[in-house]
Amino acid sequence: MAMLDALARHSDEPGRLTRLYLSKAHRAAAEETLGLMQQAGLRSHIDTLGSVVGRLEGSNPDAPALLIGSHIDTVIDAGRYDGTLGVVLGIVAVEALREAGIVPSCPIEVIAFGDEENARFPTNLSSSYALSGNYRSEWLDGVDQDGVTLRDALTGFGGDPARIGEIARDPKRYRGYLEVHIEQGPQLEAEGLPVGLVSAINGVSRARMSVIGEAGHAGTVPMTMRRDALAAAAEMIGAVERTGAIREDTVATVGVAKVQPGAINVIPARVDLTLDARSPDDAVRHAMVADILAECEAIAEKRGVTLSVEPFMDSPATPMDRALIGLLEESVRETGLPARHLASGAGHDAVAMAALCPVAMLFVRCKGGISHNPAESITVEDADVAARVLIETVRKIVA
Repeated sequence: MAMLDALARHSDEPGRLTRLYLSKAHRAAAEETLGLMQQAGLRSHIDTLGSVVGRLEGSNPDAPALLIGSHIDTVIDAGRYDGTLGVVLGIVAVEALREAGIVPSCPIEVIAFGDEENARFPTNLSSSYALSGNYRSEWLDGVDQDGVTLRDALTGFGGDPARIGEIARDPKRYRGYLEVHIEQGPQLEAEGLPVGLVSAINGVSRARMSVIGEAGHAGTVPMTMRRDALAAAAEMIGAVERTGAIREDTVATVGVAKVQPGAINVIPARVDLTLDARSPDDAVRHAMVADILAECEAIAEKRGVTLSVEPFMDSPATPMDRALIGLLEESVRETGLPARHLASGAGHDAVAMAALCPVAMLFVRCKGGISHNPAESITVEDADVAARVLIETVRKIVA
């Protein structure tokens, strides 16, 4: 926990933890992580995108390497365990192997990615996508709220946009990627379990929905003659909630609702909504979205309003590698705990890394399921269980 506390000191704001990608706090945290990796015996450097990479050579330096990682950037007013826990436990695992005198048969790399949270620039997982060879050059033109481009921020950080392509790894050189992460949800706590195995990372469908009715005087238009966009939108939101709750492996959310004209004495003429639908099964997700939109169209027709839908994201689910999950499961059972499998509703660097090599994730219980919040909390005991599971799994892979 001391390493986690050390990293939590690096913030862009006094009094709370905010560590945005390519900020001064990110640089300080990267330097701190670099030092921690070096102390653990890893040959380490900060790459041109700000990721910290540490490597322990194996007895066969040409064997495909094992990757362990997560991220050290945060959201605004964050907790101290999201991302950083996985980085720290990766360092701890390598250090434990060295202290036990175990020489791995293959190299082990520990990576602290810098851009997972999408909290500063309109990019997401860009650090890990670069590693898997999928960095998009247009991301460099993205602008933060202060008008700074990613390109300029990267140069100021000490990176070189022209060298991003050098970060890409050869898939033949890597056997797998492991990531430990807090659950960011309440399931493990509800079941009294310190750790869980991720079965898949949910696929995501997103769309913008506009409900167009007709404005009118709130006091003079009879209820039976109204084309109230907000009343229709409210019924649609209920349909989203009902449909998302039909199966245990689906969720659906309307996170934004903007009402126009937004006056107390005017019948709403327009409501703009967002739809976010998720499932670890892409076919199930697509069917859910189709059902939601069909019901919303029926509501629009019944109420005499117009519905327009603009899909803008269809991100496929990321299944975990069966062999790697099998090793994690074996290690969990060896601690005397049941192996609980659950889907991840949030995205992680493992999504991008799956394009490079097989991936697997271990979740750690967090208090109240709270994350992206200063109240984010884990126990020392749960962190210890996660460390033991990771260490034993790594030992099995590199033996």
